[in-house]
Amino acid sequence: MDLFSTVAAISTPYGTGGISVIRISGADAVKIADTVFRASSGKKLADAMTHTIHHGHIYSTDGKRIDEVLASVMRAPRTFTGEDTVEINCHGGLLVTKLVLENILASGAVHADRGEFTKRAFLNGKLDLCEAESVIDVINSKTALEQQISVNNLGGALSHKINRLRDRILTLSANIQVLIDYPDEGLEPFGDDEFANELCSIYESISALHKTSDAGMLLRSGIASAIVGKPNVGKSSLLNLLAGQEKAIVTDVEGTTRDAIEEYITIGSITLRLADTAGIRDTEDVVEKIGVEKSMEYINKSELIIFMADAKSGLDQRDFEIIEAIKNKKKIALINKVDSGSAVNVDELKSHFDYVIEFSVKAEKGVDELEAAIKSLFEMGEVMAGAESVITNARHRDALGKAMTALKSAIDAQNMGIPVDTTFIDLEAAATALGEIVGMTVSEEIVDKIFHKFCVGK
Repeated sequence: MDLFSTVAAISTPYGTGGISVIRISGADAVKIADTVFRASSGKKLADAMTHTIHHGHIYSTDGKRIDEVLASVMRAPRTFTGEDTVEINCHGGLLVTKLVLENILASGAVHADRGEFTKRAFLNGKLDLCEAESVIDVINSKTALEQQISVNNLGGALSHKINRLRDRILTLSANIQVLIDYPDEGLEPFGDDEFANELCSIYESISALHKTSDAGMLLRSGIASAIVGKPNVGKSSLLNLLAGQEKAIVTDVEGTTRDAIEEYITIGSITLRLADTAGIRDTEDVVEKIGVEKSMEYINKSELIIFMADAKSGLDQRDFEIIEAIKNKKKIALINKVDSGSAVNVDELKSHFDYVIEFSVKAEKGVDELEAAIKSLFEMGEVMAGAESVITNARHRDALGKAMTALKSAIDAQNMGIPVDTTFIDLEAAATALGEIVGMTVSEEIVDKIFHKFCVGK
């Protein structure tokens, strides 16, 4: 990426809508905008005050009027990228948006790469790397909780915590450096107990943050889940209920579902990557048999199994065979169709499941209990209570893991009575690992990979 070039791209979804926004950023942003924009006032954008909006029209390089627009002028450094920025708000048609961008590019701008505006914000010190990554997390949020965590991180909640921990490590390193540089001065910047206590305190703080990553990453990616059970117990009806629309065919005929249907489902603050699987039974139907085999595959790869039983018919040998197949999984049992009475022995099911819920797809009964059970199974309560400090990013989790390994080595050295100055390398490694999260010590290759995940225009 050439930071000296002025770049432009469409920053809104490309399609038909009310408006489209084309962003121009760089030293020549205002000059290039003035080439294609004519204000109704007759004034140039170059003469406009910063953070002002101007009505006018966009003209092609050969003088044809393209569209009526609003142009916003924002001068460095008080912009998202830290550079001079102009945003053109034009009508949201496919053709008109394309023509406006083409003429901006023809006037000297370079088409922005994926994530280039946010990358420039990072490189110009407007955002650290953790905050920059949170931009895409905000955009991709699927639940209110995920959105709140992402907004908090965009505002620096996680970065501030990481920086404070890193500063504490660097303070210990600096004190050790004094001992190394001036060994004959008799300096004692801290006592052994003070050093060991601070080392353990930092480790515990990082460990507590790292522990949020299991639930946090499930919150972000969704819990891989499967609905399993015999044919006709209501699996497809449950998927349709949770999805809020008809995703699966529902009939009274057994074996209707021949293949797994996958869907992202949001239940309150939880996202599931939910698969409705074929009813598990012995069958001679070739296609249905393949569906049953796929059901078993989904059982093996799912993190959560929702087992459904029919309240009216009760449990039989096939139900217990399915229960045996999922015995090592996190699982919840739903006794469906309880609005018509139940022949299921609930206590018997409770010997196999931590959570047994009397459910009715028809009456929409039991959905809140299902959400609560999932939260408890995956220990999401702490995540929801402490949304200001949750790890939802695999890169951040791995960096915290590296910091913990280095600090554990330093703690072990202390427990063995080894002089504190030998822990300097471990402390530096821990500080470097934390620095990777906020972008202080991360490689250019990693930075490029992160921003390549962004869309063009962001």
